[in-house]
Amino acid sequence: MAKEITNSVEALEVEAEKILEEAKTRASEILLEAREEAKKMLSSPLPLDAVQTECDRIVIEARAEADEKIKDSEKKAAEIGINADKKVKEITELLVNIVRGKS
Repeated sequence: MAKEITNSVEALEVEAEKILEEAKTRASEILLEAREEAKKMLSSPLPLDAVQTECDRIVIEARAEADEKIKDSEKKAAEIGINADKKVKEITELLVNIVRGKS
């Protein structure tokens, strides 16, 4: 019985070594394939046309947004200027009335 167990263990060890060797071989093949694929990827040209198109689109959108904000700011500045002129006129009239004694 002990001899049978020893034979079984030895057979399992041989089988395990065989499987381990096959796994090492397959791992080496996979690494080699991965290296070859990486070389291909590194040597292929980058698709810069799509990137440049996207950059151009972003710049156009940013300029349009900036132009819109400038127009809004100019409009608000004009409104503030008109309101300031009205306020100056009102304050001037008030001061003149105070000086004249017509509060």
